[in-house]
Amino acid sequence: MDTRPIGVYDSGVGGLTGLRALMRMLPGEDFLYFSDSGRMPYGPRPLEELRRIAVQDMDFLAGFDVKAILAACGTISSAAREQLKAYPIPAFGVLTPALDAMAAVPGDGPLAVLATAASIASGEFTEALRKKCGMHREIVGLPCPEFAPTIEAGHIRRSDPVVQGCVARALEPVRERKFDAILLGCTHYGFIEDAIRDYLGEDVPLLSAAECGAKALRDYLEAHDLTGGERCERRFFVSGDVRAFEAFAEPHLNCGPVHAEQVPIMEL
Repeated sequence: MDTRPIGVYDSGVGGLTGLRALMRMLPGEDFLYFSDSGRMPYGPRPLEELRRIAVQDMDFLAGFDVKAILAACGTISSAAREQLKAYPIPAFGVLTPALDAMAAVPGDGPLAVLATAASIASGEFTEALRKKCGMHREIVGLPCPEFAPTIEAGHIRRSDPVVQGCVARALEPVRERKFDAILLGCTHYGFIEDAIRDYLGEDVPLLSAAECGAKALRDYLEAHDLTGGERCERRFFVSGDVRAFEAFAEPHLNCGPVHAEQVPIMEL
């Protein structure tokens, strides 16, 4: 039994999908969430910057004596895999668990990954999935550079023309294709899953990287007897606009009022 909190971080509000999944899976635990929105977006940043950011964000959470960390960010999970593996506190990304779930999808039809431009350019999602599935299965990587900034700006309703427009621009190349599964490789994308389904069709099987990462962390804690939160406390830290974060987070977490603490933007 371990009553220390669990740390979760992301470049903004996208990681709330991972936090929400963990709160559902581990309802008694305490959580710390760090929204590094002062440095958002992570997607276009160079690889070495992303790796330094990953360690800085984990160091911040480690200062609160967390027992485990979820990097609820597809970009960090793809760019900083070695940094996550080497960190002295158990640290999980969303990449490996999501790829394992995708590789287990039956059939031999194509699979698609929707992710930030940095994640797709790194090849970590697509190449790792190709290795898991074998060369017989087509893997399509589709960069969606507008999704995360659109969601951070508060546009998430499926009827919002802004959401519909950015979804159409990103997904038009694959609208007529049939996939065995599509991975939402950025944790932000869960907030516009309805709009994605509207555009691609309700029968499209979508997998969430955020859900997969949360399950992996939960399974680790349970296997190592590290569960045991007792106060169900939630603390939030934001390097950007605190009020905007609170307004977004409160209705989506459904855990009562959200009061976030302002932290300075870290220098690289």
